[in-house]
Amino acid sequence: MASAQQLIQMIRSHAAGDDDRFLSIAEEIAEDAAKAGKGRMAADLNAIVGHLRTTKRTAADRTAPVPLAAPRGELASLMRAVYPERRLSDLVVGDDLDRRLRRVVRENLEREKLAESSLTPRRKFLFSGPPGTGKSFTAAAIAGELGLPLFTIRLDGVITKFMGETAAKLRLIFDSMHKARGVYFFDEIDALATRRGREHDIGEARRMLTSLLMMLEDDESNSIIVAATNHRTLLDPAIFRRFHGVFTYALPSPDEARRVLRNHLLLFDRDSFDWSRVDAAAHNLSHADLTAAADDAARDAVLDHGGEMDTMLLVSALKERSAQHRD
Repeated sequence: MASAQQLIQMIRSHAAGDDDRFLSIAEEIAEDAAKAGKGRMAADLNAIVGHLRTTKRTAADRTAPVPLAAPRGELASLMRAVYPERRLSDLVVGDDLDRRLRRVVRENLEREKLAESSLTPRRKFLFSGPPGTGKSFTAAAIAGELGLPLFTIRLDGVITKFMGETAAKLRLIFDSMHKARGVYFFDEIDALATRRGREHDIGEARRMLTSLLMMLEDDESNSIIVAATNHRTLLDPAIFRRFHGVFTYALPSPDEARRVLRNHLLLFDRDSFDWSRVDAAAHNLSHADLTAAADDAARDAVLDHGGEMDTMLLVSALKERSAQHRD
């Protein structure tokens, strides 16, 4: 079982970005677990650490990160830039969605090979589904896999009430796609692409949508565009034709929910849990809710229970998350 000191050291190394130290502590915990007779836990930890070390070396070998150019001038108020460390292997989704996402990454990693046959990789994608189901995570993971910066568009800075101003700001963003290759993420795209003809529809909203459709259609940069929505039915039908692929996200299945929880409770003896009770408490919670509940339970275990996690702690944290959606 991980000691409180080991947990503190892991948190500090993670905050400092010291991946090697973080993984070394995980290996120490695995060794301690093996000595304590927790062979399965030790094997799981060693397998994960080995995979992460291999992935880190492979990623470093296959792609050199694109220099991160921080947005300047007016662009600084329109988007923020980060280098994500997330990978698709960290994402828990169904097999079909996982396969399609990995195909997207491969196409963009091997775009030179496609070019030899006069082909280009797909670059424009729409993600739809309930909140917390992995849409934003996927955008970050694609950027991480490709060694690209993630530019998240600040829609509150883009959308204005003044005629033509929103379109001008969108033009700045689309021009940036040619100058700084990256993954450009438009979250809650329905704010820009609401279906025409709706009640209270106004002329500026129609002009905004028209501009967005035109820019998406005309974009020939090497950047990747990802748009996400929690409300697919609000989108104008014309927006779907501007994307190379539409990916649908859903609340996790019972098996996926269990995988999310197991992945976020690596420091604890997960085999001691009554998973039938955990599964019932996790029902209808999103990936984000499950992750937050696992973190809540871990904090309680470290602070109040000597670093020991049990079924009751985890179930209680899951039920608290469910209650938040009923309030």
